[in-house]
Amino acid sequence: MNRIMDESFLKYVEKSIRKNWEKQALTDYNGATYTYKDCARKIEKLHILFETAGIEKGNKIAICSRNMSSWGIAFFAALTYGAVVVPILSEFKADNIHHIVNHSEAKLLFVGDVVWENLDEKMMPNIEGIIRVEDYSLHFSRNKRLTEARKNLNALFGQKYPDRFVPSDVEYRQEDEEELALINYTSGTTSASKGVMLPYRSLTSNLLFAIEKLGAKPDQKIVSMLPMAHMYGLMFEFVYEFCIGMHVFFLNRTPSPKIIAEAFANVKPDIIVTVPLVIEKIIQKQVFPAIDKPLIKLMLNMPIINDKIYKNIHDKVMNALGGKFKELIIGGAALNSDVERFLRKIGLPFTVGYGMTECGPIIAYSSWKEFVLTSCGHDVPRMELKIDSPDATSVVGEILTRGANTMLGYYKNQRATSATIDSDGWLHTGDLGLIDRQGNLYIKGRSKNMILGANGQNIYPEEIEDKLNATNFISESIVIESKGKLIALVYPDFEMLAKSGIQDSEEIRKHLQEEVKELNKTLPNYCNISDFKIFNEEFEKTPKRSIKRFMYQEHGSN
Repeated sequence: MNRIMDESFLKYVEKSIRKNWEKQALTDYNGATYTYKDCARKIEKLHILFETAGIEKGNKIAICSRNMSSWGIAFFAALTYGAVVVPILSEFKADNIHHIVNHSEAKLLFVGDVVWENLDEKMMPNIEGIIRVEDYSLHFSRNKRLTEARKNLNALFGQKYPDRFVPSDVEYRQEDEEELALINYTSGTTSASKGVMLPYRSLTSNLLFAIEKLGAKPDQKIVSMLPMAHMYGLMFEFVYEFCIGMHVFFLNRTPSPKIIAEAFANVKPDIIVTVPLVIEKIIQKQVFPAIDKPLIKLMLNMPIINDKIYKNIHDKVMNALGGKFKELIIGGAALNSDVERFLRKIGLPFTVGYGMTECGPIIAYSSWKEFVLTSCGHDVPRMELKIDSPDATSVVGEILTRGANTMLGYYKNQRATSATIDSDGWLHTGDLGLIDRQGNLYIKGRSKNMILGANGQNIYPEEIEDKLNATNFISESIVIESKGKLIALVYPDFEMLAKSGIQDSEEIRKHLQEEVKELNKTLPNYCNISDFKIFNEEFEKTPKRSIKRFMYQEHGSN
């Protein structure tokens, strides 16, 4: 088979290490920093450990922990050795982690301390060893060679490199494009996790996209806050940056808005990759309340002062995000349309992309200078897009894609693979959308979420939720169908309600009722909300902050 890409993925890793040998590569925020040389030494030691323990090419090595430098080093060590990596989200429950380790037939498991507390090695009978991510010490071993190798690892390294370890010692294997690189288990927003098999072709194509389109430079910085076990964070907050010689700072704690703001202020990242929820919270909590003040609203209608106010707000938002970034890339879920329009109004350099795990992940993107509001950009290099409908510009249909980024299939699940990739190689995303005449992609919702109205109208709940979430006192919402009517499940913005002096439950319901009533006036009749139910806690979410909708469908029948 002819190669799609000129350079192999592992050669990009090798060349970056050699070229940036003495430069800073990875930092655990408020913790240790590793140079590219440090990373190379640790990768080589892990190679010795794998080889001595009898790990073979093609064996599976799982990694499950919060983001940290040693996670990334273990990832590259496994790939460059010839193993298949199984990244596991640390937020998964213990029984799910046990299942993934067993289902993937992993030989080794790198695990973080927080995760290890809840695991049971007896539930993973085929695992040969469990390695502590933080320092690569052994938690557990069924393999005598592994135990001995770990005990004597420094001596074994010294025997192999008696003088010193130099850049020319870093020479990694040449992988095949169709070779399986990793199995990424989906977060299971709507169903049980499936193991997405991604070949090196997908990793290389995603890396090339970033090199070609994102424009970051060596020695620049990024804060990695998305889970590395999710392809979006893995490829665009770690792999790309490492391969071009950037400095990655890992937030190894839960990325709360306060921690993110502190990290941005200290690191001053040159590029920001994030999900909508982070940006929406910053804008809706810190900026919108100030704009809603009557005097500000009046001033915004005066053209000259208007520009000055927006310039001031632009500077405040930029500073809140470190003040130095050249582009803010948002993906993983839909961005609230009000927030999106506001970001454009104040001139923030942002764009919204589209992807999925099955494409490792990127499918569509445009730079912030070309980005069209409410779209997700164009199809990326080496990928095709089409809409399964009579007219892609006006009739909503399922989004189909194919090309170098697409997966090999689902691990041990040919049935699901055949249902997702058709005979012509088109991957059926399960998302609904349109493509305008300029090639911009617009997401309309999930095909599984679409509600069929009483008169056959297609109702996209995400569009109604977007409007609900933009009202004064609603933080999150889910729209479901019950007996032919639309019901809104809402998590109120209790902080905003309290600031307005509204805390009594009856008063809260009364104000939300008014919000829904006003919203209904702006919606087609078939999209009107008939009733709503109040939730006192945030909806459960996946690690990429998508609401687990499937958990709330039964509330329509209550």
